[in-house]
Amino acid sequence: MLGLKGENIYLRALEKQDLDFLYQLENNTEVWEVSGTLAPYSKGVLQLYLDNAHRDIYEVKQLRLCICNTEDFVIGLIDLFDFDPKNLRAGVGIIIMEEKNRNKGVGEEALDLVSNYVFTTLNLHQLYANILETNAPSIRLFEKKGFQKVGIKKDWILTDGTFKNEFLYQKVKS
Repeated sequence: MLGLKGENIYLRALEKQDLDFLYQLENNTEVWEVSGTLAPYSKGVLQLYLDNAHRDIYEVKQLRLCICNTEDFVIGLIDLFDFDPKNLRAGVGIIIMEEKNRNKGVGEEALDLVSNYVFTTLNLHQLYANILETNAPSIRLFEKKGFQKVGIKKDWILTDGTFKNEFLYQKVKS
């Protein structure tokens, strides 16, 4: 776990005490657009998820880590998804829950930590991110951390009757 500790944050596995945080996050309709969620989650369903969160990334093809500040509060999540050990790649997504914690370097530090983890520990060749073209803060973050825009998925996300484009960003291990 020491490799997942930065100056201002650290990443850790989900714990049982994260139920309320997950409940708030997963039922926040503002993030449903990018998460693909169509209905609220019950605490019971989220508890089942937490009960199985210990499963290995090679088995479930994903890993969700809590982003914690120096006071040990969970302030966000960083996810690895679509883990593909054959082709040595995974998707990455990040969310910082409250506005007060955004634009303070938290996302940068979390992305650095998880990138180092996947490129050294998991020995992946590449990470990719799907970012709505309207999400300027995420675009700035991923570009700053060395991700390159490699494609546009036209009319990819439907929100309130309007289609939005999604950019595909990629970072290849150097």
